[in-house]
Amino acid sequence: MHAERGALVEDLADLDDARWEEQSLCDGWTVHDVVAHLVDTARTRRVGFVVGLARAGFDFHRQNARGVRRHRGASPPETLEGLARVVSLRKTPPAPLDSRLVEAVVHGEDIRRQLGLTRSYPPEAVVRSLRLQARTPAAFGGAKELVARVRMTATDADVSLGEGPDVSGPALSLLLAISGRRVALGDLDGPGVAALAAAQPST
Repeated sequence: MHAERGALVEDLADLDDARWEEQSLCDGWTVHDVVAHLVDTARTRRVGFVVGLARAGFDFHRQNARGVRRHRGASPPETLEGLARVVSLRKTPPAPLDSRLVEAVVHGEDIRRQLGLTRSYPPEAVVRSLRLQARTPAAFGGAKELVARVRMTATDADVSLGEGPDVSGPALSLLLAISGRRVALGDLDGPGVAALAAAQPST
């Protein structure tokens, strides 16, 4: 988790300010918004998460939007400095620790794929993220119900999950696809791809 945060800080260090306002893969959020969200989640303690959720009327989207506004600096360098300061924090909301890996990897790709940046993620980080998403209910941001309808097999890692029509491809693309990122569907093969595509948002 710390390595992924640090890598993103390095990747964005020389990014032109105008590109921070480009749309990310995360629907409705710019690159700047996603970085602010990562700062927010890195600073969130368990008690603070519960209190914040209650204040947001138990609406996760509203809570996230408030966190983005709170940690979005007046300029990209200010927000990036905020991310640099939280790289080594060990705080976490009331969720499995690997949920922080999911955040770092998926949101890292939300940013990098739109900006034309690439990263060779450590296989363990991707596989752990994929396994967590596969067992987490959709109500909590996961894809348990979706994975129950397809059989996913990574072509670059020793992992196979789910039951149903086969879907194969890189572990990172499988992770992105079950996390609602349509851009990754083109990396996948098999009869189960149609089921994944049908479950994706239209945007």
